[in-house]
Amino acid sequence: MGLLAIGTPLEWSEAKKVASHVREWGIEQLLAIWNNAKGKERDMLLWGDEIEYLVVAYDDDKRTVKLSLRQADILEALATDKELLKQGGGVPDLARGSVKVGKTAPVFHPEFGRFMLEATPGEPWGIGFKDLLDVEPDMKWRRKIAKEHMEAREYPITLTTFPRLGNKNSLTPDYPISGPKLRSQFLPDEIANPHIRFPTLAANIRSRRGKKVELNVPVFVDTKTPRPFQDPTVDFEMHNWPEDDDVRKGAAKEDCIYMDAMAFGMGSCCLQITFQAKNILEGRKMYDQLSPLGPILLALTAATPIYKGFLADTDVRWNQISRAVDDRTTEELGEKPLKNDRWRIPKSRYASNSTYISQDPRLRPEYLDPDLIVDEALKSRLVEGGMDDLLATHFAHLFIRDPIVVFAEDLQELDLNKADHFENLQSTNWQHMRFKPPPIGSDIGWRVEVRPMEIQITDFENAAFSVFVVLVTRAILSFDLNFYLPIPRTTENMETAHARDAVLEKKFYFRKDPLPRRAGRTNGSAPGSAAGTPFPSRPATPVGNVEDEYDLMSVNDIINGSASSGGFPGLIPLVESYLDSVNVDVETRCELARYLSLIRGRANGSLWTAAKWIRHFVREHEEYQQDSAVSEGMTYDLVKAVERVTEMEGKDGFGREMLGGR
Repeated sequence: MGLLAIGTPLEWSEAKKVASHVREWGIEQLLAIWNNAKGKERDMLLWGDEIEYLVVAYDDDKRTVKLSLRQADILEALATDKELLKQGGGVPDLARGSVKVGKTAPVFHPEFGRFMLEATPGEPWGIGFKDLLDVEPDMKWRRKIAKEHMEAREYPITLTTFPRLGNKNSLTPDYPISGPKLRSQFLPDEIANPHIRFPTLAANIRSRRGKKVELNVPVFVDTKTPRPFQDPTVDFEMHNWPEDDDVRKGAAKEDCIYMDAMAFGMGSCCLQITFQAKNILEGRKMYDQLSPLGPILLALTAATPIYKGFLADTDVRWNQISRAVDDRTTEELGEKPLKNDRWRIPKSRYASNSTYISQDPRLRPEYLDPDLIVDEALKSRLVEGGMDDLLATHFAHLFIRDPIVVFAEDLQELDLNKADHFENLQSTNWQHMRFKPPPIGSDIGWRVEVRPMEIQITDFENAAFSVFVVLVTRAILSFDLNFYLPIPRTTENMETAHARDAVLEKKFYFRKDPLPRRAGRTNGSAPGSAAGTPFPSRPATPVGNVEDEYDLMSVNDIINGSASSGGFPGLIPLVESYLDSVNVDVETRCELARYLSLIRGRANGSLWTAAKWIRHFVREHEEYQQDSAVSEGMTYDLVKAVERVTEMEGKDGFGREMLGGR
């Protein structure tokens, strides 16, 4: 999360009046960035990771655990730690003291939930293998620093969501529910970061929709789960706000866990990776080629089987966050004919990608989203300003949305040396890959953010998935791999990834042959190809039926390769071919093999996902009544177990189902 602007936010009734104005100014700022940075070149790839923590507080005597709402106090302690500042760490948003030049300690940032922390490395990682091996120790260092600045009863865990968020006795300190911003039956307004951006974001999303956000997660039906299941935490008699009528109008669906506030989504933790490309062409290529991998990464990292004190029949967070920030009106949702709004919009503003942007000759028109909505006027302005059609289409699609948080002070004049209006729209389009232009006045280059992965329980796992994604990008660029898939199939895959144990039980659409098809002079061979295979600088334009290019595959086939003749080679074998080509020393190769072994095991089922492990822990707990409910005592034991796994990483035998022998 970047620096948080300070100003006077407009309520939705006023922000709506200036929405077109903000969009138009945002496009002008984008064009200024584009014309200044389109020729920007970098010598090397840089990348970074983001880890998000939940801060929990134990009461061991009462055998309870709650979310601690002390984010501000913890960040202040980090920001004023003189020893940490000497090493260049701290909290950039609070800007306490001087920052050391050179290798720095980790830095910490606020997040939406007042119970959350975000931590990043103090400086970007390089592609050197030493950097790859430094990631895990740095992640452990971050957690250690965070813990040292907490109370003795607190701990920074890396769970996607707190198991009982929204149920009684889940917060400390506690506050009354049904405040004026969230108007939630289950959560107080004070759960959100107090910076004015966050409560305004939540309130304006609700106002734009005309009702509260609506999250309904299918409940896991166990042997004694009531049928039909009616969420027992819903209060149908609450009458504090007009939106309280939502549940009486059917918002809480049968056989579902019902939630009604942005915090149920944006209070989720994830693992994100951002790559800086050497130039815009490489960045656009990485964006396209990584996009079809998103659902696979989501399924591999599944870690979210509990919501609001109930086992869910899904394993991942993605759709819940999508619904938690879905500001579409009934007309945009297609529930009413268009009258006041411009379009019916198929997806939430938090959703899977809907565009490809690379000028790769292998990108066929048939791969594009046939239902893509674009603001044609804004696209025309971008093209008029010199942007190519593909990239103009991408940004004109993002800009169909309204700006949700508008500060009055930003409307006085257009400043082309800033990017506030552009970022207003760009940063509130939360797609599973994000293409990021260089910040104004910075030497940072064009970047791609990989967003689908769930946070993992241990630093080892988070490092493994981070390093794996880095190595996949290297294989893509080194071997000119082609993972293009029609965008509607990737959209379907994202839905498939939500299924319980999808990593083993479901199949995903994926391209059959990622190796380049070329004709012309020979200057190398593709991995797995016969010696002397033609391998010129430019791939051939594909021909033939698009449906013949992809098939339904298991995650095991996609990650480890298909045993059948001519089957998909597998992402790990492709990565290993890349490592073979760059002469990695034996010691480093062995360290990287630990990470690849975890990914391989997740894909073939020999190692469990966190979702499977958590679900099993609950169902085997002595207090569990086979009724889908997760009690306070069970939650305490579960979080204690998560802390144990975090600290020991399976070395004591506990949690080996996820981690294997360490």
